[in-house]
Amino acid sequence: MSDFQLIAKTTYGLEDILAAEILKLGGRDIQTLNRAVRFTGDLGMIYKSNLCLRTALRILVPVTSFQVSDEESLYNEMKQIEWEKYLDVTDTLAIDTVLSTDLFNHSQFISQKAKDAIVDRFREREQNRPSVDLDRPTLRINLHIIDDVCDVSFDSSGDSLHKRGYRDQTNKAPLNEVLAAGLVLLSGWQKHRNLVDPMCGSGTILIEAAMIAANIPPGYYRTEFGFMLWKKYLAFDENLWNTIYEAVINRISSEPARIFGGELSHHVTRKAKENVKLARVEDLVDIKESNMLDFEPPDGGGVVILNPPYGERMDKDDIFELYKSIGDTFKKKYAGYDCWMITSNMEALKVVGLRPSRKIKVFNGPLECRFVKYEMYKGTKKLHKIRNADDTQSDE
Repeated sequence: MSDFQLIAKTTYGLEDILAAEILKLGGRDIQTLNRAVRFTGDLGMIYKSNLCLRTALRILVPVTSFQVSDEESLYNEMKQIEWEKYLDVTDTLAIDTVLSTDLFNHSQFISQKAKDAIVDRFREREQNRPSVDLDRPTLRINLHIIDDVCDVSFDSSGDSLHKRGYRDQTNKAPLNEVLAAGLVLLSGWQKHRNLVDPMCGSGTILIEAAMIAANIPPGYYRTEFGFMLWKKYLAFDENLWNTIYEAVINRISSEPARIFGGELSHHVTRKAKENVKLARVEDLVDIKESNMLDFEPPDGGGVVILNPPYGERMDKDDIFELYKSIGDTFKKKYAGYDCWMITSNMEALKVVGLRPSRKIKVFNGPLECRFVKYEMYKGTKKLHKIRNADDTQSDE
């Protein structure tokens, strides 16, 4: 079976976590990039990557690269590609463009120009052309223009891989599933330890943790990936897919886990519990309707992962009061826990009143955030200071 160079896209700050996932899955020649990881694998690796990588957004198969200087050069280069190797006139296509260049301003215009080149080539050769289908194309083409270089890839994922397929109910600011899984993995949590999210919202962190604990692949709930629609280049091999899928599913564990959540709103608590049921992890996750300040974490220590409000819709005094109360609650109730918190509000972090032992730069959508760790040791403050003598570790 032939090998291919592959690129897994992710969000900033999760590149090393994704690289470790790829290595464990069997990828080779692994190289971390900005918001991506390049690696080598065969057709089966394409299938496994889409099914199993928790911190990947898309799996791209690079096809070619060329230099561009303007719209005309882009059109000409795209038209020279032998698209008949990849598409029939009866197929459909879509083009996604990402721009990291001063040459062009509008990604949609570039996608349109590239589409024109492809369909014009077909018209000239076959007097017919593929159609555009933005929702479910036979082939989704990805253009990434960096400075004056255009990378052309095929998107094997279809819908972004953060769309797991289990979440039906969300709150106003749901956490992306890929980021949620990344936070759990960054925290170093192991399933024999308690994991607590006392402000769990729609339950995404808890569900992703439960999936990790039970070895449920993130693609388990999806009914389709982009590669399943490929007919010519890397045509979908259903037998290979079924073999891989069955092997992965057979590794799902029924062992118990200790995952706990709390949510103040009755309405949101109900939605979170419904999401847990949809993900089929209700035996692993316990959610209670509770204010974070009143939530009683289980004994024995463990890991807290908290995604509090960042303050976009709150008065400054209110958000500062909330963050101070979070710090006070950590000190009062979470001895023996590693308490992690993600936020974009750097000013509010200062009033938590605790010294973080680690800060990791991540992005929640467009918001630059810090994922910070507070080690709440048991014992005296003197012992705490001895254990926390080193400077804060910053992963930026």
